Amino acid sequence: MPQTPQTDPVLPTERALFRRVVPPIILPVFLAAADSTVVATALPAIAGEFGEVAYLSWVVVANLIAGTVVAPAYGRLGDQFGRKRMMMVALCGFMAASALCAAAWSFPVLILARVLQGLGGGGLMVMSQALVGENVPPRRRGAYQGYLSANIVAGCTIGPVGGGLITQYFGWQGIFLAYLPLCLLAMVLVARLPEGLRGRTSARFDAAGMALLTAFVLPLLLFVTQLQHPSVEGLPRMGMLILLTGVMGAALLWQQRRSEAGILSLPLLKNPSFWRADVMAACSGGSLTALVTFLPIYLQTVSGATAAETGMLLIPLTGAVSLGSVLTGWLISRSGRTAIFPAIGLAITAVSLVCLAIWAPTMTRGHLSWLLALGSLTQGSSMITATITVQAVAGAAHLGAASGSTQLSRSLGSAFGAAIAGAVLFGVLALMDGDTATLFADMVQRGPAVLDGLPEVRRLMVQQEVANAFRGVFLTVACFAVTIVACASTMPVRRL
Repeated sequence: MPQTPQTDPVLPTERALFRRVVPPIILPVFLAAADSTVVATALPAIAGEFGEVAYLSWVVVANLIAGTVVAPAYGRLGDQFGRKRMMMVALCGFMAASALCAAAWSFPVLILARVLQGLGGGGLMVMSQALVGENVPPRRRGAYQGYLSANIVAGCTIGPVGGGLITQYFGWQGIFLAYLPLCLLAMVLVARLPEGLRGRTSARFDAAGMALLTAFVLPLLLFVTQLQHPSVEGLPRMGMLILLTGVMGAALLWQQRRSEAGILSLPLLKNPSFWRADVMAACSGGSLTALVTFLPIYLQTVSGATAAETGMLLIPLTGAVSLGSVLTGWLISRSGRTAIFPAIGLAITAVSLVCLAIWAPTMTRGHLSWLLALGSLTQGSSMITATITVQAVAGAAHLGAASGSTQLSRSLGSAFGAAIAGAVLFGVLALMDGDTATLFADMVQRGPAVLDGLPEVRRLMVQQEVANAFRGVFLTVACFAVTIVACASTMPVRRL
């Protein structure tokens, strides 16, 4: 008699599958996606209490580095000891570190707590993706990964609003205290998931690989932060950071080739579909982060939009990415096809960005917002396709490693995307007018109100030069989209 698939007796219907899988992954994904944007809105209040303005960015950077480095480790440990168990570990670590953040009595303690929070939070996204792959049959994963991707965008969008309100009425400590009940609820929901298959518990964890990955990522992300605001004085420091990154990267690759169970899963990365999917994830994170980071500056500086109007104008963009992810997931589940959607969709995104590079300075705010929404609707197909592809290539035994690899690629891509777009923007401004570049850097820190003190002729000239410089930003993001099209069009695995 033919054997019934293992998932059928446990998840017999679509409704039962949805109720079993979606609620446990919603909160962890939301917490992971919203954390950086929520905390960013509280930075002025944190600076007001501790006074460490020069090192304030480390509240975000320290968390980013820890979460980036630990993502592959969670994937490996999830495959070895159970993904549900490692999700519980991540939630416990995130919750304990959040309590320490709220109770921090000095700035160094807060930074340490943010590092610990990153070590916990880095597993939330990875384990959520792996749990979807573990509990949902391959052909039906598209829809569920679509829910996950939409929730990521929702977390990034709601984060600044929620963080601002909580900080205003309850202080910056209230942000971290708000995490505690959400983590407890997430743990209750995750406990309802069935226990999945585990790998060989006798395998040794690749501690050397983890240390070398940290030594590689730390100078790399520090270099990226320097790249966003390049200067002649900073060139020696940037040179040392990139040299250290290269040395540590070479040492990491040498060690991984010798390791039996390396943290980077080099055998999987040799698969053409796997590494193409990772490149797609990196470019997807880079393009979205670059747009969300610099569009508010464009809208307020060039178009004269207020902060509230800017938030409203970005809603079509973020909403379109979420809707595009859900639609792509539904289409993948229905058709079984994967690569065709980003191959076509990101070509549309690239065309929309080229149009923006040509006509954005002459467009109204409304037209610009909806053209961005059109490109973002199709942009939502890239990350979900990358996740589904790596899980299909890796197989059930390596779902965690696959998810960790994708998350690492996305995190590094997001950092590089914002850095490259920033370098292009400041570089073009410096070539056109050094004084405008200096003035624009002041606007980024203090807001567009800096323009109010300028003579009318000078103010209009600055706005025009900034608008022209942003053409380079739109073309840079278009290059990310073209790279995704190239990877999707040449990907060997095209169907589930």
